[in-house]
Amino acid sequence: MEMAITFHNSSFKSPFINPSSNPKPKFLFPTQLSGLISSPLSSFNSKTCLKFGSRTFTKPVKCSVSQAAKPAIEKRSQLKRRSDIRNIAIVAHVDHGKTTLVDAMLKQSKVFRDNQFVQERVMDSNDLERERGITILSKNTSITYKDTKINIIDTPGHSDFGGEVERILNMVEGVLLVVDSVEGPMPQTRFVLKKALEFGHAVVVVVNKIDRPSARPDFVINSTFELFIELNASDEQCDFQAIYASGIKGKAGLSADNLAEDLGPLFESIIRRIPGPHIDKDGALQMLATNIEYDEHKGRIAIGRLHAGVLLKGMEVRVCTSEDSCRYARISELFVYEKFSKTPVERVEAGDICAVCGIEDIQIGETIADKAFGKPLPAIKVEEPTVKMAFSINTSPFVGREGKYVTSRNLRDRLYHELERNLAMRVEDGETADTFIVSGRGTLHITILIENMRREGYEFMVGPPKVINKKVADKLLEPYEIATVEVPEEHMGAVVELLGRRRGQMIDMQGVGAEGTTLLKYKIPTRGLLGLRNAILTASRGTAILNTIFDSYGPWAGDIVTRDQGSLVAFEDGSSTSYAIASSQERGQMFIGPGTEVYKGQIVGIHQRPGDLSLNVCKKKAATNVRSNKEQTVVLDTPLDYSLDDCIEYIQEDELVEVTPSSIRMCKNPKFAAAKKSR
Repeated sequence: MEMAITFHNSSFKSPFINPSSNPKPKFLFPTQLSGLISSPLSSFNSKTCLKFGSRTFTKPVKCSVSQAAKPAIEKRSQLKRRSDIRNIAIVAHVDHGKTTLVDAMLKQSKVFRDNQFVQERVMDSNDLERERGITILSKNTSITYKDTKINIIDTPGHSDFGGEVERILNMVEGVLLVVDSVEGPMPQTRFVLKKALEFGHAVVVVVNKIDRPSARPDFVINSTFELFIELNASDEQCDFQAIYASGIKGKAGLSADNLAEDLGPLFESIIRRIPGPHIDKDGALQMLATNIEYDEHKGRIAIGRLHAGVLLKGMEVRVCTSEDSCRYARISELFVYEKFSKTPVERVEAGDICAVCGIEDIQIGETIADKAFGKPLPAIKVEEPTVKMAFSINTSPFVGREGKYVTSRNLRDRLYHELERNLAMRVEDGETADTFIVSGRGTLHITILIENMRREGYEFMVGPPKVINKKVADKLLEPYEIATVEVPEEHMGAVVELLGRRRGQMIDMQGVGAEGTTLLKYKIPTRGLLGLRNAILTASRGTAILNTIFDSYGPWAGDIVTRDQGSLVAFEDGSSTSYAIASSQERGQMFIGPGTEVYKGQIVGIHQRPGDLSLNVCKKKAATNVRSNKEQTVVLDTPLDYSLDDCIEYIQEDELVEVTPSSIRMCKNPKFAAAKKSR
């Protein structure tokens, strides 16, 4: 133990200190004072004499060990690293191959039998995830490699589901940052890496899809390193391990030219570079509920990492939200993640990720703690939402035909139930009793909720997305996002013009790979992004790829026109006819075909000019007693098939989307129509 000696008398002057050159007090350690001190350290007291050469000083000297450091050292000595477990999250930009890489890791660790049929992207178990080919909810699994259990959490890649990623980072000690070998770091890569570095997590960079013909691994590694520097990573974090992999082939290696036949180098890097959990094995029980699942038989299941102590089946615990707010509960069942399923266990030790049953009202962010000495852990914080939409009961003439839940009470209960699991979402009551304002991280975030609700049998209406503005010092601020567009060179002019009209400012432009593709980077108001995806696809003939992520709040950019064309609106109820549609399609593009039930105010097509046009799509051919020589042949255009996402992008301020389990329709908002008439 080193012992610091300080001179506390202001009149004492050491021959080794020059006050003018160095006014700070000097601390002389025993190694520096060797041979200068006339008495041993053990016999020091307040009147110790020091001899410097021929001069003797009898001034008081205080010899002390820093008392403040003692508790910290003792506390650190109590925390131990658990070497038999690694907790990792796989994070990346959308479509960079996270879930495919997890597939390969599961197969090579013998989670499945050799003759077992395993579908692709086995972690995307939700129907909606399979249909869209994206990860929406984070999921847990585990593998065993050389007697070490590796808990793996697959996370979403879309920025709209960033709240899921922020929560999950509370459960792990390290992340696998998966980066595409051609695209390099993208907007969501930056977001998830920033969060991981703030938590102080170790990072292993996996350059995936290394077998692509235009792969450029050196560029990707350099870009990733620059991103680490830009995000103020520590020296230890900047010294990251790079692994080159092909998730679909199940190969990995330490260099791009020399891949092993399996993912062995990746597993070895996880064991070597990502530390085991820091635990207090003998301390009071502490577990943060980071995720919630629901089972029809077991009820609510809390998932999280055990930070301290031991959790036993049948144990009585305290559930804390803050120091003052606590309640008691009993653990009925306890599970850990073994391979691809939950395995019931009797006890879980600190450091492992487990699932807990028996606490009916457990919420995300609450702490399961020791009954006697338990204290809450810091609550989970997620970033604020940027987009809001109005949900209301269905008021169309077709209400109740297809849906099971149609009342405002049903709608309210379902929306507030969503808040229990979806931390990044906000719900508040609207201007009327049957209207609710739902705020999320982006249009996709709210659209996924709408799609889930319609599949559950709900029937309701939603208004157009609006950005959430802020007022700071009497200045109106709006959210800005960083948009990256990959587009072939021949369509670049049309895309640049489109982004410019929506108040976008170009930050960067560069060529990508040898495929003649250009990467455009823009800072653009979130308002300008509403309805942009379809417009960009049209301008680039379906070849552009748009990615966005929230950047910051900035000054109001001015008015933005998001749609140049009006709507074609039905002006009476009935069933559409071929005769009426044949004449209507000359006015624009139709959403409906013949024989479709429509009602007054329903949007049936896109007008080819600005402004709305009301027309009769139910008109029948007049039956006269005059015989015509020949029946006229009618050629009808194929109607536009708009998905839920397309409809939400299309509608404007005075329009609504009617959502039912079987149909998605658009209509004019009756409240706006009434307001126009009253003028």
